Amino acid sequence: MSKKLVVIGNGMAPGRALERLLDQAPEAYEITIFNAEPRVNYDRIMLSPVLSGEKTYQDILIHDDAWYEKHGITLKKGCKVTAIDCAGKTVTGADGSVAAYDKLLIATGSAPFIIPVPGKDLEGVLAYRDLDDVEAMLAAAEKGGSAVVIGGGLLGLEAAAGLKERGMDVTVLHLMPTLMERQLDTAAGYLLERAIEARGIKVVTGANTHEIVGDGKVEAVRLDDGTEIPADIVVMAVGIRPNAGLAKEAGLEVNRGIVVDDAMQTSDPDIFAVGECVEHRGHCYGLVAPLYEMAKVVAERLLDKEAGYEGSVTSTRLKVTGIDLFSAGDFAEGKDREEIVLRDAAGGIYKRLVVRDDKLIGIVLYGDTRDGAWFFQLMKDETPIGEMRETLIFGQNYAGGSPLDPTAAVAALPDDAEICGCNGVCKSSIVGAITEHGLTSIDGVRARTKASASCGSCTGLVEQLMSLTLGEGFTPGAVQPMCGCTDLGHDDVRRLIVAKELKSIPAVMQELEWKTSCGCAKCRPALNFYLIADWPGEYQDDYQSRFINERVHANIQKDGTYSVVPRMWGGMTSSAELRAIADVVDKFGIPTVKVTGGQRIDLLGVPKENLPAVWADLNAAGMVSGHAYAKGLRTVKTCVGTDWCRFGTQDSTGLGVKLEKMLWGSWTPHKVKLAVSGCPRNCAEATCKDIGVVCVDSGYEIHVGGAAGMHVKGTELLCTVPTEEEALEYCAAITQLYREQGRYLERIYKWMDRVGLDAIREQVVEDEARRTALFEKFLYSQRFAQRDPWAERVAGTDSHEFTPLNRIAAREAAE
Repeated sequence: MSKKLVVIGNGMAPGRALERLLDQAPEAYEITIFNAEPRVNYDRIMLSPVLSGEKTYQDILIHDDAWYEKHGITLKKGCKVTAIDCAGKTVTGADGSVAAYDKLLIATGSAPFIIPVPGKDLEGVLAYRDLDDVEAMLAAAEKGGSAVVIGGGLLGLEAAAGLKERGMDVTVLHLMPTLMERQLDTAAGYLLERAIEARGIKVVTGANTHEIVGDGKVEAVRLDDGTEIPADIVVMAVGIRPNAGLAKEAGLEVNRGIVVDDAMQTSDPDIFAVGECVEHRGHCYGLVAPLYEMAKVVAERLLDKEAGYEGSVTSTRLKVTGIDLFSAGDFAEGKDREEIVLRDAAGGIYKRLVVRDDKLIGIVLYGDTRDGAWFFQLMKDETPIGEMRETLIFGQNYAGGSPLDPTAAVAALPDDAEICGCNGVCKSSIVGAITEHGLTSIDGVRARTKASASCGSCTGLVEQLMSLTLGEGFTPGAVQPMCGCTDLGHDDVRRLIVAKELKSIPAVMQELEWKTSCGCAKCRPALNFYLIADWPGEYQDDYQSRFINERVHANIQKDGTYSVVPRMWGGMTSSAELRAIADVVDKFGIPTVKVTGGQRIDLLGVPKENLPAVWADLNAAGMVSGHAYAKGLRTVKTCVGTDWCRFGTQDSTGLGVKLEKMLWGSWTPHKVKLAVSGCPRNCAEATCKDIGVVCVDSGYEIHVGGAAGMHVKGTELLCTVPTEEEALEYCAAITQLYREQGRYLERIYKWMDRVGLDAIREQVVEDEARRTALFEKFLYSQRFAQRDPWAERVAGTDSHEFTPLNRIAAREAAE
């Protein structure tokens, strides 16, 4: 007599388990299935094609009614199990029916997570887990209108693509900075966002949903920043949770999911569990591959055969036509890891392999996923990759072959092959110019032929042609790369950021074919500055691309404490400010107070966790950050000028205050210091500052390019202007020109040595239109830069920076 097997749930995992069971022993069990859904088993991972219209429900059926009939299975459709009696070995259905079992298989799957925001219960708020959800979305799409999808993961993007195919205006809201951040790194996330937007779907990252707005029915989604996005439906696709409530009520062991051992047995030996509802070795799975591996074990165990499930290594693909991505494994950065990166900007291709101990541990492929399965197998098999490392990134067909010679490919090009698409320059024109005019530098070729002079993406090809033509006579190293992540120098990167309108670090790295996935400590801060300077108001400062002083807005000292320097405009202060500083010193026990060379007061020895409280008190007294840590304006030093000095010719103090209030907060390639002296006696030492103003009887001398640090250098006189207004305009124009032309970490005097004082004079002094444009651009950028970072941190921004992970006593730390 057959034993009784009851199955709770009729998804893909129990379906696969039953297939294997019936193949081996069709008479072993009398099977009853309780299915909460009113239908047979279908392929849930194909819901997206149903939503987009590429497939129908009939196309995705796995087991039709005839299959259940053929195998003598009792399928109770639309009948949810309400209770399990482990002692009595029965289950009770919502229809009141009771089924006895010898073995029970729980496969209750998972439930969608609904974020608990106001409006979540309004009509029109949908999840995306089963065919009922798809049918609800299809019904809504028939009316047209707008859809907001909350969640930029796999399901969310597939839902968005499907709704767009159905004719809706779709916006995807994603909390994190990049899409699918759990499956993709930043670079691939950037490419994915670009591809999604190319389909007409709007993507908003860093979007935290505050409320779903509507009167009985969805009308809009409001974000934390107040932005309101109209919506006729809202699809929540923000994750799933194992559906383990029934098992928990039955007394089975449950953590996040139903706890199972390697045999897929629960804490009751006669009860198995499989699928998204289980927790195995602390992991819950939501992809189909591990569920099928579990199903195989369950089938064997139901037949009392030996089998064990040891966990799964999973990979990810997005089921949106035309978007090819693949990821697997661990691709986080780490000191014990190295990476192999290939980018093809023109082809929209990005490949990254993460290697540790000569084995692949992570894979991210975008645009070309043909070798995904092969890489995945290498990773699962832990195959040593040392012998094929040089060509591994090119895929299976090239693995183990000889490293490619890039110049061989260029040599094989015909003479009429177009090298520079922007300017229509072919190979023979470049080679001819090199030989005819004796060109030996990339700049020379650009000047003569225009090749690589526009977008610059062909620079590498032109350099290969030069190497091919000149042999050892060409030294590509003449251009100093920014760092090991790129062959491009600072000037080329800067030029291409503007020419290609690149407005994010991932965009720069992909379009300029960075050799690494995320850059390094040299290039990221530089890119962050270039993007801030070139795209004010559009580029969002990348906090992670700043060094510690700029992240915490204070200077770290050798003992790990910080110094705090409030701004004193033009070196002026008051009794109220001094009293507030004194109170802060007493209140927080600050050990050292020092007057700086920039006419300010430095509070030294402040523990990191006290910084927000110190800033709060200084803010309350009207003081803001002095940016003493910044690659930006530090101070404007002044003398007392005509207010008090017998020799003063102009109001140097007043001009200094105006300059500081105009320039503060601006980011520059390196620190910038100014001074204004009221007469040629130069008491403010203006002639050793980056920009100095010396007041004279006839007006204001503008000096540039001084230094008084590791290098000591006097300024050079740029010009003399008659009015204070012109002095302000000239100083701002010089600063803006430096922002546009200076290389990151290049002081003004070094920039001036490189470009020449005459070039600065030509643009700032002799070209009025250019000067005006520089002045206006600077003022425009300041609209977004002049925010007190201390006040922002006091309000809670980056609060994690100032919260200790743990407090360890000095003795304990020493041990």
